[in-house]
Amino acid sequence: MSEPQGSQGTEGTTQRLPVLEKAADTDIGEYAPPPVPEGAAEGRFWSARRVPAGIVALLLAVIAGFFLYDITAVRAEQPAMRWRRELAAQLAERPLDDTWVLVGAGIAAALGVWLIVLAATPGLRGVLPMRRPGADVRAGLHREAAALVLRDRAVEVAGVQSVRVRLTRTKADVGAVAHFRELDDVRADLDATLAEAISGLGLARPPALSVRVRRPGKKG
Repeated sequence: MSEPQGSQGTEGTTQRLPVLEKAADTDIGEYAPPPVPEGAAEGRFWSARRVPAGIVALLLAVIAGFFLYDITAVRAEQPAMRWRRELAAQLAERPLDDTWVLVGAGIAAALGVWLIVLAATPGLRGVLPMRRPGADVRAGLHREAAALVLRDRAVEVAGVQSVRVRLTRTKADVGAVAHFRELDDVRADLDATLAEAISGLGLARPPALSVRVRRPGKKG
């Protein structure tokens, strides 16, 4: 009697691997990201604040190191450091309305307000949020790059000699110099071209467009 196909006795036995069949209704297509919920706010990107955080951490580490060393010395029956004795004496003797006390308090308050502002504001003002194609995708465009795109589109308009673009988060201020054609015609073409360019940037909050056209100044 012959052995079943795929088996070779008790030694070196091989077994037929199972076959996985793909379901007929399985559709492998392009990945479709989840839709963005309606009314979702496109907030600004938050800065990591590495420099302020590093400065604060360094100052705290230095101050804590000085105090730790001094406390350890006192615990070891060594005299306290001179700077701490003088600081304690100054704080005990100086009145609250002393000039140096007020200056120190003002500096400390200013630093505290600065840290609170940094913690409560997103920063990265140079990055403009773009429209989100999906809930798990976020993109931003640097203002300098967006302004460069608008300038390149503006110089393509007939009659435009030079263009200056100042782009903020809420407004695109464009100043153009036209050396031929009527100013009204150049301004109309710039309005249409730049409005299309701003729409093509894909920004979440497109800036308002302001266009000014003038003749070149007289030389000499």
